[in-house]
Amino acid sequence: MYRVMLIDDESLIVEGLRKVVRWADYGCEVVATAEDARSGTELIREKQPQILFTDIRMPGQDGLTMLAGLRSEFPDMQVTVLTGYRDFEYAREAIRLGVTRFLVKPSRMDEIHEALAAMTQRLGAQSEGEDGEQNQNSGRFLVKKAIAYMDEHHAEKLTLQEVADACYVSQWHLSKLLNRYQEQNFYDILNSLRIEHAKKLLADPSLRIGDIGETVGYSDTGHFARVFKKLTGLSANEYRNRM
Repeated sequence: MYRVMLIDDESLIVEGLRKVVRWADYGCEVVATAEDARSGTELIREKQPQILFTDIRMPGQDGLTMLAGLRSEFPDMQVTVLTGYRDFEYAREAIRLGVTRFLVKPSRMDEIHEALAAMTQRLGAQSEGEDGEQNQNSGRFLVKKAIAYMDEHHAEKLTLQEVADACYVSQWHLSKLLNRYQEQNFYDILNSLRIEHAKKLLADPSLRIGDIGETVGYSDTGHFARVFKKLTGLSANEYRNRM
């Protein structure tokens, strides 16, 4: 039996799908449901479903990032999106990231059954070339999102786990993606972002170097000085003088 999971913030839709669809006719069973992306991804890691029906326009959720995270971390899982969001570019990006079907609510039962048939068929005979390209699309999408998040929050006490949570993946998987597509680990990337921000601040002679280090995320001035010289080949003061 293929394991199925349903994620939607509208409980009526979740219960309707769970009760009305004749899952056994397709060799499937619903093993879990969730009403938000956070709890949903945790349940996916626990239940390991092969099939997922999910909304990607839930309150407070970044739908495309969630989708990229799921497709990247669970590449064999087949996904059908159910959404009330009618936007061609959004749908095209979702398909590029590897969803099997993109259905606009309210979806007809024949569309649900067709999607289910397509997903079970693909599970039986997946195209390795297509899946590989889609997995790369998802991976690159996630790395771009992760770096953008790190840049936005560079001044905070940022952890790999926090960034992974923002990308809806495990920290182990995000670490693997950063090394694969950036050839750097999390802290190397974070240090590079912080030093780039420090360079801009050094253009203002009224700012003390120690304060600049603290502003970009270094509580220890000595650590800031060491990282700055390692990445630029100059001390912060030498860099300022050359500017």
